[in-house]
Amino acid sequence: MLKNNYNILSSVNPNQKTKIKKQLLLERGFKFQYFTSIYKTKKGHIYYFVYDQGYLPLENDYYAVVKRN
Repeated sequence: MLKNNYNILSSVNPNQKTKIKKQLLLERGFKFQYFTSIYKTKKGHIYYFVYDQGYLPLENDYYAVVKRN
C-alpha cells in the first residue's frame, strides 16, 4: 500500500509541488489511511507523508502535494 501511494504521489507531482483533486487520487487507487509520517506546521497545517512525498488537505476536496528535500 505504501509503495502504491508513493508511486501515485510521485506520478502526479513531477515538479515537487502541485495541487490535485481528491477524486483523481482515489481513481488512481490512493489509500489515505496509509502514510509514513505526519508533519504539523507552526500555523497548524498537517501534512501527511509517504516517505518524501507529502499531501495537505485543502478546501473543496483539493490536496497540495509536495516533495520534501
